[in-house]
Amino acid sequence: MPISHDAHTVKQFDIQLANLRNLVLEMGGLVEDQIQRAIQALDDEDLSEAREVVSRDQIINGLQVKADEDCISIIALRQPVGVDLRMIMSLSKAVTDLERIGDEAEKIARMTVKTYDGVSSPPSAKLLRDIAPMAKLATSMLHGCLDALARLDVERAVQVARGDDELDQEFQSALRRLITYMMEDPRTIGHAINVIFIIKALERIGDHSKNIAEYIIYLVKGKDVRHVKTEDLSSAANEPE
Repeated sequence: MPISHDAHTVKQFDIQLANLRNLVLEMGGLVEDQIQRAIQALDDEDLSEAREVVSRDQIINGLQVKADEDCISIIALRQPVGVDLRMIMSLSKAVTDLERIGDEAEKIARMTVKTYDGVSSPPSAKLLRDIAPMAKLATSMLHGCLDALARLDVERAVQVARGDDELDQEFQSALRRLITYMMEDPRTIGHAINVIFIIKALERIGDHSKNIAEYIIYLVKGKDVRHVKTEDLSSAANEPE
């Protein structure tokens, strides 16, 4: 059954659900900022900014704990069913993926420190060439799923989920290039491994964003599309019950 926007008899219940959703969106905004800061720190070779990203991860962890506690409290006090329970469970799952996206942003920042805080020369531009386009795709997916959550927009969520295939293809292409560079010049292996960790983090950000998009479809439509092929997402999300 699709989600209903009818108000509950107990007004406080509506307020609790709205507060939970706002908390998840707040967490998403912070996570999005963390990724942008991490990528900018890498571009600028800014170690102090990278370390700041690492330290700010604790804020995201705190929001996850708060959201989990709120979910448990609402379930215990209100005993929600139907669309209300679906919303709480979807938001709870989204929180887990957002926290993991935050971890990936932290990983990018740590790799920045590791790359530029040593005695060796910095990596060449060709080793870093795939980071910017992958970062653009990953951040676009995250922004899209947060926008879809704010608007409860199923079509936007479907677009985000479809974008994961392109990001996966970019990752595979980048990985092949990095392996070629390492084979051609073993001196690049250290830096190339750091770059592999970074592009893998970006690929994982796309995976988690796709997960959130699928939770949004479930929240709004009541359709579990986690195992539906990408090309069939739109029809599966919109097919009548």
